[in-house]
Amino acid sequence: MTFLDQLRNAERQNRSLLCVGLDPDPARFPAHLKDDASRIYDFCAAIVEATADTAIAFKPQIAYFAAHRAEEQLERLMAHMRSVAPQVPVILDAKRGDIGSTAQQYAIEAFERYGADAVTLSPFMGFDSVQPYLQYHGKGAFLLCRTSNPGGDDLQNQRFASIEGEPRLYEHVARLAQGPWNLNGQLGLVVGATYPAEIERVREIAPTLPLLIPGVGAQGGDAVATVKAGLRTQAGETTGAIIVNSSRAILYASSGADFAEAARRVALKTRDELHAART
Repeated sequence: MTFLDQLRNAERQNRSLLCVGLDPDPARFPAHLKDDASRIYDFCAAIVEATADTAIAFKPQIAYFAAHRAEEQLERLMAHMRSVAPQVPVILDAKRGDIGSTAQQYAIEAFERYGADAVTLSPFMGFDSVQPYLQYHGKGAFLLCRTSNPGGDDLQNQRFASIEGEPRLYEHVARLAQGPWNLNGQLGLVVGATYPAEIERVREIAPTLPLLIPGVGAQGGDAVATVKAGLRTQAGETTGAIIVNSSRAILYASSGADFAEAARRVALKTRDELHAART
């Protein structure tokens, strides 16, 4: 089963476009876990169990684990997600981008060590830095395109004076991902919810690619605007999938012992808002 098949199944089974981001910060954990990095697995596993039927995907951010020497906890968490939520694909948010020989090692890390179903990548070193990930048939790779942070304007929104029509950099990335780079149908794009007009523009250029859309929740992205800009359906079936990520608003919905139950309430609310926006 390919990553796209997994997405379609999770969307149908969980009636969801919501991606639950796993960015564990021990300083923000509930009181009984607070500042204890050895409990990262326990915190994230509780969130996963509480939201397993609400999500189209889970997205652990590797830096939040590596910073606390918690890579082994991430390995345990990946196995736990496959056990308790086998219908939900896992996107490893790593944003890797390096020369081909190094990219091969990062691909081993993502797909063999951690068993991820997809990974986020920076495309700015060119296709040979992306190609090693595409050797893993059925896996997905999301290229940074128009990110949610304000500094994205510094490069992504600049024009190519040397290319006919002077496209912006993010538009050029979208064309490459929809076209010549997408050899086996494995590519998707990262586009921030804070820029709905750019989501719509990316969707025009890349009508069939899955879009990973961070920025709903704590970053202020609008769920309804995001769905209208990015989701495309035909005869009731999704032709242009979106995966709308929310992390902090779900993870830290409560600072008490009820943190998992509070996370579930916020996840359900967000999932239902996204689902309602489809119509």
